[in-house]
Amino acid sequence: MKVHKSILTLAAGHFLIDAYAGMLGAFLPFLHDKLNLSLTQAGILGGALVFSSSLMQPLYGYLADRLRHKVFAAMGPAVAGVFIWSLGIAPGFTTLLFLVVLGGVGIAAFHPQGAAVTAEAGDQRRGYQMAVFITGGMIGYAIGPIYITSVITLAGLNNSYWAALPGVLMSAYLLKYGPSPQTVEKKIRGTHLRERLKENRRLLLIHYSLVVVRSINHIVFVAFLPLYLTQRGHSAMEAALGLTCFLLAGAISGLWGGILADRFGGKWVLTVSMIGYPPLALAFLLTTGPISTLLCTLAGAFLLFCNPVNVVMAQRLIPEAASTVAALMMGFAWGVSGFILPSVGMLSDVFGLQTILLCVVLLTSPGILPTFLLPSPK
Repeated sequence: MKVHKSILTLAAGHFLIDAYAGMLGAFLPFLHDKLNLSLTQAGILGGALVFSSSLMQPLYGYLADRLRHKVFAAMGPAVAGVFIWSLGIAPGFTTLLFLVVLGGVGIAAFHPQGAAVTAEAGDQRRGYQMAVFITGGMIGYAIGPIYITSVITLAGLNNSYWAALPGVLMSAYLLKYGPSPQTVEKKIRGTHLRERLKENRRLLLIHYSLVVVRSINHIVFVAFLPLYLTQRGHSAMEAALGLTCFLLAGAISGLWGGILADRFGGKWVLTVSMIGYPPLALAFLLTTGPISTLLCTLAGAFLLFCNPVNVVMAQRLIPEAASTVAALMMGFAWGVSGFILPSVGMLSDVFGLQTILLCVVLLTSPGILPTFLLPSPK
């Protein structure tokens, strides 16, 4: 199927942005040895990245909708790349915290405008085109830890600046050749945006609740799946590959979810995803061996099957504020979901990681209910 050239360019940028977003976890073992970081400090760094890269996205989305300039998406890869690689030369924890926050700025600035321009360029087959954009990011998120680990292993921690080169080159390309937001006849104003959000608050709230439910499961499994697998007797490499399979299966299924949403409607895709994920995730947690690996991969595929669909359906409600809406559905929802991680860690120390992962899946299973409140496609 034909993909708009602008969307392929933005998907490549999304690949790099999310690759940088996924590098912190891979950096931590090296930084722990160099700076003797505690687990508490590691958790603070993770929380700072979530705050800077996710919770701040609505602000950048609002600014992108107001200014209508491509600088937000174009400069994101360079800003993220430069500050994330700088973690390797940081002399202490305070500097690390500062660099993580600045790296998150580049990540946060790219996502809302990238999603909005994708929606504009892919107006005819918006679900499929958005799926291409999001799939690029998901593949980057899965590959980022392997990439930075390879760079550090080959060049050394102090020479990790080589990892920033792709992001800088991508920003230069986006500034010169990248797509710009379309000019709108009626420039968005603060009062206008509040009115439009109020008019559509019911459907936006339904979409947001679905994204939060999915994001909770996504962020918990990304954070704890490798540890869970090593506790089950797998090697560190096998655990890393397990997470990669989980994420890559989700990337591929998300692409097909966008295609099928264009054909059958977003509500159908959301329903299949929300019904199919819980039993597969529970079966994975209760089995061992090759069948467990297969179930883990299928669980990732069903969980992220609807990843592009919520964004597209919400953007259609307020097309003139597509950046702001994308930020609410992507970054802000992910950031809010991230606050559950400390609780998951503490409860796992008491009751065991497997028990808490089972509880997360079971407690979020009723998330299927809001899908029935969505209007059927015309």
